[in-house]
Amino acid sequence: MPGRTVIVTDSTAMIPPDLAAERGIVVVPLQVIIGSEVFDEGEERATPTRVAQALREFLPVSTSRPAPAALQAAYDAAAADGATHVVSVHLSGDMSGTFESAQLAARHASIPVTAVDSRQVGVATGYAALSAADACDAGQGPEAAAVAARARAAASSSFFYVDTLEYLRRGGRIGAASALFGGALAVKPLLTITDGRVGTLEKVRTSTRALGRLEDLAVEAAGDGPVDVCVSHLASPDRAGVLAEHLATRLAGQLGGREVWCGELGAVLGAHVGPGMVAVCVAPLLPG
Repeated sequence: MPGRTVIVTDSTAMIPPDLAAERGIVVVPLQVIIGSEVFDEGEERATPTRVAQALREFLPVSTSRPAPAALQAAYDAAAADGATHVVSVHLSGDMSGTFESAQLAARHASIPVTAVDSRQVGVATGYAALSAADACDAGQGPEAAAVAARARAAASSSFFYVDTLEYLRRGGRIGAASALFGGALAVKPLLTITDGRVGTLEKVRTSTRALGRLEDLAVEAAGDGPVDVCVSHLASPDRAGVLAEHLATRLAGQLGGREVWCGELGAVLGAHVGPGMVAVCVAPLLPG
């Protein structure tokens, strides 16, 4: 009788709790630190709204990866529930130590664990985890599930706009020179994820133009094939909602009746981009 593979991911993947439960995906939280208080991402006291307010008030906000012990506990719980293998899909190892924690935990887990560095952040990691779950549901083994996760992540495109590069600079996610350059010119930077790192894509003069470019970039990335699309934001629901509506119209043919997801970014990623951020992820569906 073939074994059962469980997919584990982390809270930055932005998979809604009800969907994770439905698909049997285990979500391990990262932590957000506001002042001297430490919270698991997803708990009521660590909302994106609270993070945005703390950033506006210049309160210290930082984040922390899950300890290897937390991931090992998830792996061992899956084993106790009858799983014979885990595929653990996480945000880029260049952006967080979460993947490293997964690798360390895998060495001591009671069942084999395949750790996958998605080289992505946010919902692109979530789509990768969901593709791994699709492979498992189709009766494929853990190796195929890991391949599906890596392929979906590699095919996905993530673009985002921030009001300021200051928060990315504070967290070490972008160089001080790039942040200074953006501020000096009073431009609105468009960023992307390239090989697991934040990179500057374009610089435009107004937020309206930036959002228009996000829309065009998403349409270009979608091409002609079927895609999933997600728009996320931090403390900017109106702008995100308009972008999602426009993309739902322009990409109706590629969406095949699926909705454009639209929601607020989680507290951990939100701590690094700041209020006003709007992002779009385009994830082509895998064949088969």
